[in-house]
Parts: sequence; C-alpha cells; structure tokens
Amino acid sequence: MSGNLDLTKLTDEVVKDILELQQNVNLFKTGQMNEERFKHYRLTRGVYGQRQFGVQMFRTKIPFGKLSPEQLICLADVSEKFTNGNLHLTTRQNIQMHYIKVEDSPEIWSLLAQAGVTAREACGNTVRNITASAHAGIDPEELFDVSPYVQATYEYFLRNTICQDMGRKIKIAFSSSDKDSAFTYFHDFGFIPRVKDMNGEAVRGFKVLVGGGLGAQTIVAPTAYEFLEEDQIIPFMEAAIRVFDRYGEREKRFKARMKFLIKGLGLEAFMELVENERKSIKNKSFKVDRSLHQDIIPIEKSIDDIDIQNEKKYLDWKKTNVYTQKQKGFYAVQIRILKGDIDAVRARKLAAIVKKYASNDIRLSINQGAILKFIRPQYLPQVFTELDSIDLAEPGFDTLADVTSCPGTDTCALGVTNSMALAVELEKLIKEKFPQYLDETNIKMKISGCMNSCGQHMVASIGFHGSSIKKRPLVIPAMQIVLGGGIDQNGIACVAEKVIKLPTKRILKAVSYLLEDYETNSEDGQYFNQYYQSKGKIYFYDLLKPLANVEDILESEFIDWGEDEAYVQEIGVGECAGASYDVIGTILNDAKEKIEESNISLKSEKWADAIFQSYTASVIAAKALLLGADVKCNTHIGIINDFQKHFIEPGLIPQIDDFHNYIFQINKYEPKEEFSKNYAKQASAFVKLAVLYRAKDVNGNEDDKQVIDSHYKA
Repeated sequence: MSGNLDLTKLTDEVVKDILELQQNVNLFKTGQMNEERFKHYRLTRGVYGQRQFGVQMFRTKIPFGKLSPEQLICLADVSEKFTNGNLHLTTRQNIQMHYIKVEDSPEIWSLLAQAGVTAREACGNTVRNITASAHAGIDPEELFDVSPYVQATYEYFLRNTICQDMGRKIKIAFSSSDKDSAFTYFHDFGFIPRVKDMNGEAVRGFKVLVGGGLGAQTIVAPTAYEFLEEDQIIPFMEAAIRVFDRYGEREKRFKARMKFLIKGLGLEAFMELVENERKSIKNKSFKVDRSLHQDIIPIEKSIDDIDIQNEKKYLDWKKTNVYTQKQKGFYAVQIRILKGDIDAVRARKLAAIVKKYASNDIRLSINQGAILKFIRPQYLPQVFTELDSIDLAEPGFDTLADVTSCPGTDTCALGVTNSMALAVELEKLIKEKFPQYLDETNIKMKISGCMNSCGQHMVASIGFHGSSIKKRPLVIPAMQIVLGGGIDQNGIACVAEKVIKLPTKRILKAVSYLLEDYETNSEDGQYFNQYYQSKGKIYFYDLLKPLANVEDILESEFIDWGEDEAYVQEIGVGECAGASYDVIGTILNDAKEKIEESNISLKSEKWADAIFQSYTASVIAAKALLLGADVKCNTHIGIINDFQKHFIEPGLIPQIDDFHNYIFQINKYEPKEEFSKNYAKQASAFVKLAVLYRAKDVNGNEDDKQVIDSHYKA
C-alpha cells in the first residue's frame, strides 16, 4: 500500500517506479493481471522467481560494484526486515536478497532508494548491471580509470526507451587493463582502455569487443574496434542495441543473445547495420564527464598499536589479500566472502570498519568478494584484526582456494546440483590438502549449478556445472568438469573444454587427481592452463575416467553435497536464463544449428562445407534420440550403427529405409551444387523428424521431460 511508503526526498522518476510497482502488485494479487504479464514486468524491477514456492529473490543494480558503507548498512537493514537476513554477492557485482514476499517489494525498493540503490532493470530483457575491474582507479597497470565511463553508461541506459522491451538481455563490462580482469571478451559489449597520440595530443579511447557470452554456448567476442574514441562508445552501444532489438531473435530464447545475432550475420554485416543506425540515434557524440567518479581519500588519524594474535595468518593475509595501489602509500584490502554470503550483522560491522580505515568506496568483485580502498599501511594490523573478528580475514583472495559459486539448488529454479555446498568442500580441500596453493592466482575454480554459467565456470581453469547421471531407478547428482578456461598472461581469452561428467561426491577426488598430476608432470614455471593445453583434453579424460564408473556407486553418492536425502531432480523454469533445458532438446538444438550453418554455406556456395554440416546435423540428431533411449554414444560410426539397429530396423522412423545408405551418400558423390543442396534438404527433413519424435517421446514419459545436462561430442 502506497500509504506505507516513504517517498520523500526521492526523484520523480524513482517515485513513479515505486508507485507503478505497487499498483501492478495489487493488480496481480487481486487477479486483474495475469501471471505471465506480471512476471515480465517485475523482472525489470529486480523481482525474480525463486526455487521455493511463494517467495522471490530481489536483485539490486550496483554499477561496477561500487557501494558506500551507508548503502551496505541499508541493504543489511532491509535484509533483516524482509528476508532471511543474508546478502548474497554475485559474479555481476550485485547483491541479491532471497525469500522476499512480492507484496513487500515496493517498500523494499523505497527503502533502498533512500540510500541511492535501485533494482530497476536488474533482471529481465534489459541492459543489466554494468561490471568493471574491481581495481579500477587503483590499478597500477591502467591507462586511466574506467569508473566514470561505467557510471555514465549505467546512467545513460537506465530507463532508456530503447532497452525496455528487448528480446534478450545485454551485458557490458569494462576492464582496467589488458589483463582483462572483467572478462570483457565474454560480454555483449566489452571495453579495454587505450590512449592514442593524435596530433601530439593523448586521446582516450577503448578497444571494443562485441558479441561475446558465456552460458550453454560460450563465445569469445570479436573485436569491433581496436580504438574507438571515448565520446563514441555510448553512441556505438545505442546504435548496436537498436540493431539487436530489431534483428535479434525473440521467440527462441536460446538463440536470442547478441552473440548469436552476430554469429549469424557476421561481424561485418552487423557493424554495417550499426553504422546505418547512427542517423537515428539521439547523440552522435557523448562526452563522458570524468568527474562522475572521484576517489575520496580518508584523512589520516592516529590509532593505537595492536598485537597480532595469529602472526602466520596475518602474514598470509598480507601476502594474498593486500593489494598495492597505484597511489603511493596506499593499499587495498581484498576480502574473501565464503559462497558470496554475508549476513546483516557482519555487513554492518564491515561498514563500520570501512568508515574507520578506508575510503567511502567499497568495490564488490566478480569473484564474490569485496575490496576496501585507500588504506594506510599503519592501519593494516587493525583492519586485519577487526576483519578477523567477523570471519572476513581468510587469506587467499582470488586464488585457487577462493572458489566462485552461483546459488545452485539453494534458491535457483534452474539449479541442478548444490554448487555452494561443493564450493565449501573444495575450499576445505585446498586449505587442508594443498596449502601450497593458498597463494596461487593462476588457477581458478568456479562452479555453476547448471549450464548457464552464472558461476562463470567456462572461464575457469577448473570449472564445474550441475548435471546428473541416470542409474535406474535413481538419479546421481553430478558435475560436468571443464578445464582450461580464463584469460591467459597475455590477456587472451580461452574457453574451457568439457572433459568428463562425474558424481558430485567424487569431485574432491577429481580435483586431487588434477592437482597431483599437475605437480608431478608439469614443467617448471608452466601455468595450469598451459599444461592442460600441452596435454590435451583426452589426456585429462583418461586421467579422470576411473571416477566415472558408477557400477560400484555408493549409497552416499546418491545424496548431493549439503543435502540429507537422496537426490531428486526438481528443475523449474528459470526467468533470467529463460527456460529449463531438456538435455535431448539441447542436443537437437545443436543439430538445428548445424542445419542453419549448412544453409549459410549453401548461400556462399561452399558445397563441401554444406555437405559436412548436413552430415554432422544428422549424426547429432541421431545421437539425441539414442541418448533419449539410454543407448550410449561414443563414436560417429557407433551412432550410425546403433541408430540403424534401434530406430530404423524396428520401424520407429518409417520415413527412412536405411540410415547407412542415407548417411554414407557423403562418400558416394562429388561435393558439387546439386548433391550439396539435395543432401542438405534430406538432413533438414531428418532433423525435423527427430524433433517430432522427441516431442512425442517426452509427452509419453514425464520422468524424462526436463533435465539440465551437458553431453560429450562423439
């Protein structure tokens, strides 16, 4: 009820947001607005469906993770009043609160707005929170501070008409240097600072990346510009978002991201459309006010000396958690936050520490930690002691011991396995069994509860995403292991490769195998990813394969980490990711993508390419149906033979007499136009048959209807 809301001191546009939210909540609660329409609305206001029935997650929008102590206190107070009292830090430099009631969301919004925090466009098909290197402004290697550019971009697109009803979300990142600590290569738009000498003047600009993304299909963004002047970055984004809005997929959400649009059009054609769109944009040039962000250096004050109780921990903490700023005489303190969770009591105490010793600028990091800035060296013992008193002085920030994890099955409807509980166990493993890696910053572990990569597993040296393994009549909770992802020493983006799927209770042993093998066999000075690349995927598959045998599965392995009962798949419909995934449907989508690629090749008169893509589409589609029938697939020839045996001979696909003859036309004809077109037509028809068959199969087998998983490529 709006009468209970404190709307004083708020801008007109914020008041409008809150009153509109209140009105729509009332319409929904009284049955005057249907659920789908309300869902579409509330998502763009940060209210997101949770796994648990009847409660919601409330997501804030905190550009580049910049948070003041007063804002942190406000968030803590709100979490205690309306939620379970926990603040969850995300890989998007946001804070989420769980277990809210939707009718409380207008009051939550009004309280947060008093502190300058918004939830507008934190979810939904909008320009999402804009991330940046957490060290921006203090990074010794930066050419200039990107913070004002992030703030300007955030302000420009917040409530902007062009991005209120897009087919899919847009994610933007700014890195402080070529080390790309913000993972710009995996965003819709990525920016890396550049300075160019133009007529004797140092001109600021950015290397611009466009069309990257994580998720089920990770794509490294191509370079749109090696140098784009600073006043052109916002006009470029506006024009590009207009193109995305017009040409981007809307019905098929799995194909609706910008990365797929650019992949389909080609970068050159996309950029041509962007240039054509520039006439219609409001600002042909947008000069960023560099004063939008300015560091406030705290006044020096005298403090009492203090005796450190745990000298070793303090020294380890100084080695791994204290960062030397570019500003001489100042340090940043980096805080590990287990699972990204900090309760309201500790959050308020942390805010008090910031007020005493640091600048008024807490930075949330993409590894779910926090950074305090402009701390004088004489304050470090006190900061350590006070952080340690609230369990926030654990050494190993952003090291192998600092595991990133999404909420998984704790709260997310799309979660397949308990990623957060596994993260806790992995951190224990490193601390107890591999303490030599407590300062290892070149190996990162990241976990996502499903394939959508909220835990950023595809950019991890050692990554995992939630999955499952059937062991009838039960299902084993599992993790797909991916290796070799991240940004290398030269700032080059690498996508992790899927290696093997294992029961979750065997993941600790798998990590032990990997680290022991690395220690034993790697060359001196060889980074883990270099070692992985030198050995190759098959080497690591063979290394871990003994752990994949589930014939001797233990009863305890049917129970996921952090749970007390046998694993049961309970996968709902995710609202940000768009849908729950049928593993067979996902594979069939791969087949359809190959058909699309084949059609592109036909248009380009690349006859041999089109033939092979058609062949691959047919094999993938056959594999999907075989996996749906629980037939193991490990080679193409095996798929072809088994499909003939299990589907063609029993007459399940009566439109095809002999799958061998159909497939092996590829070896009987020259790769010329007539055969290429004919074979592509047959492949397209076969994939459609497979999709229809799968649809009938799903309708008759509800137990196998929805599952999130990944598959190896036979």
